[in-house]
Amino acid sequence: MQDDISLVRENVLNQKSIKKNKITSCVLGLMACASLQVTQAVEEQFNDVLRNANNPALLEQYKYSMQNDALGYYPEYFSLNSNLAFQPPANIVSFAQRYPQSAMAEKLAADYVEEKVKQADFANAQPVLAYVSNPDQAESCAMAQVRARTGDSLVFAEFKDVWLATNTQPESCNGLGRLMLSSPLMTTEDRQQRLYAQLRAGQSGLAIATAQSIGVNLSLAQLNQIQANPLNYLWTAPKANVQDYAYLVFALGRAADTDLTSALQTTPRLAQGLPANVQKYLYRTVGYIGGTTVMKNNFNRQVLESLDASYGVPFSAEEAEIYARQAIRFGAWESVIRAIDSMSVTQKQEDRWQYWLARASEQRNDRQSKKTAEEIFKRLAMSGDDYHNLLAKDHIGQKYNDGLSQEQPSSNDMQRLNQDIHFRRAFALKNINANATYTNREWNWAVRQAYLKQDDGLLLAAAQRATNMGWYDRAIYAADRTKNKHNYTYRYATPHQALVVSHSRNAGIDPAWAYGLMRQESRFVSAARSHVGAGGLMQIMPGTAKQVARQMGETYNPAALSDPNTNIRYGTYYLSMIQRQLSNNPVLATAGYNAGPNRAKRWQPDDRPLSADQYTEAIPLNETRDYVKNVMTNAVHYGRLLGQGAQVIESRMPVVPTRSFE
Repeated sequence: MQDDISLVRENVLNQKSIKKNKITSCVLGLMACASLQVTQAVEEQFNDVLRNANNPALLEQYKYSMQNDALGYYPEYFSLNSNLAFQPPANIVSFAQRYPQSAMAEKLAADYVEEKVKQADFANAQPVLAYVSNPDQAESCAMAQVRARTGDSLVFAEFKDVWLATNTQPESCNGLGRLMLSSPLMTTEDRQQRLYAQLRAGQSGLAIATAQSIGVNLSLAQLNQIQANPLNYLWTAPKANVQDYAYLVFALGRAADTDLTSALQTTPRLAQGLPANVQKYLYRTVGYIGGTTVMKNNFNRQVLESLDASYGVPFSAEEAEIYARQAIRFGAWESVIRAIDSMSVTQKQEDRWQYWLARASEQRNDRQSKKTAEEIFKRLAMSGDDYHNLLAKDHIGQKYNDGLSQEQPSSNDMQRLNQDIHFRRAFALKNINANATYTNREWNWAVRQAYLKQDDGLLLAAAQRATNMGWYDRAIYAADRTKNKHNYTYRYATPHQALVVSHSRNAGIDPAWAYGLMRQESRFVSAARSHVGAGGLMQIMPGTAKQVARQMGETYNPAALSDPNTNIRYGTYYLSMIQRQLSNNPVLATAGYNAGPNRAKRWQPDDRPLSADQYTEAIPLNETRDYVKNVMTNAVHYGRLLGQGAQVIESRMPVVPTRSFE
């Protein structure tokens, strides 16, 4: 199952309802009706604009006919975007100034900067930077290149993660890394860290360039020869100079990638007689590869021991997290503290790492450490109601019994919603059943503008209207971002409640858990489809649906998965089925629903039971790890909304038993 709520979706029933309401409202007055029909007619030209986005002559006509419409900037946007790389910056700036802080001005400016960076035309990109306020990773790297090329060399300090990354990155980030390589601001230690990371990853060409920047000459032919048989090279490898050390790291990385066990066994002998920092980088190499290949190699205590042995040379943000998760998995609390201590100030202040710092500190026997842990738990318990906040409440014996706020927007808030151009665009697109790519972009942008202003009233107004429309995914998106005034019935919608409660009880599972999973899977979009084919409210794979139908004695009908009744019935049955397979443990079942029951079982401990928070934090798939946290958090809130009384998240997260090998 995939949580992919940004998919292109349509909700035809909602659209019919909306149009019916509009027709009904016309009885209020013929002039109002005529005005509405004219506005609708103009708005509906958007779909024609989209179909003719590459026709300059028609776009000019639409630009004139739609000039006073909420969606009136789209013809000009498409016109500018059709040959974006050849636009002068003045055209982009003019559009951004005429439609200030708008979704499509932001997108146009960001795309323009990326295009100009591809052309190495940094001077023309520079005037547009001021109009990009919410860049993604690729756009951030492109903007950083422009800043550096136009005189702001200090920008590099903000991009250490890009500098040290060895996974696939956008080309603009690769270009930024090359630019940083030529900067005198990057120290020898910075370059050494980058070199060993690239060698560990087998990135020969990049490593050669990095090595040259610190006066180390590496041979591509030698690297290729080592790659052909890395373990054989390691048995007789010379250890006389910095070139030799580089070849050792490369060979050990290639060996660990193919045979981790042999590499782990080889490392202590290999490290003998080497400078201390080189020894540490060798241990970092096998520790990192072991920590990132759990899906292939499973958990291994030697991986943690290697990371321990590498402590003392700088950790990248990714390496520190891998170290922390390995330590959490094995309950190595001093290692957890060291790993968190290795993080940047910003990283270690995140709720998750503060929670684990407290968990580790409370294991120490001294009074000060236990006091520190209690202070962190109290602070987290008071600062929110997300996953780590709820866990912290449990640790100080505080049940989640807050009165679930149901703040409502005022009439003034609703009036401001009608006047807000960003939300008007989103609702206009929704009303004409436009492509959800554009609808959701406008909605998310409108929410972002209100969130930045901490305008809770406007967010609640938007959430209320979207909820009334049955547009639950966007209602949740808005309601989730209020700062001081909250409405949990909008945040945690309960559509199809009779079906969810009935089918959950028939399947023997908690309806709050079923709701928590459904919210995470589809945000209650019944037509949702994932890129792997999962569908409906509970995002059921066709193969799973066939299996469930067979066990329930029914004939499988693919079309039935779009029916809420069938989808909920199949989903709750399947959830109960895998819960029985997985020790009746809801955490294991939740992980299994997302990643597959076999994987969830393979991640169980072999030697002794494991607390559910440790199991969850150590899940090697980022998506599944976050999924389990979110579903368990959702279930707590739904427990309150469904009248189940005070909640304790750990009661939903029993200890994970050892794996059986039946």
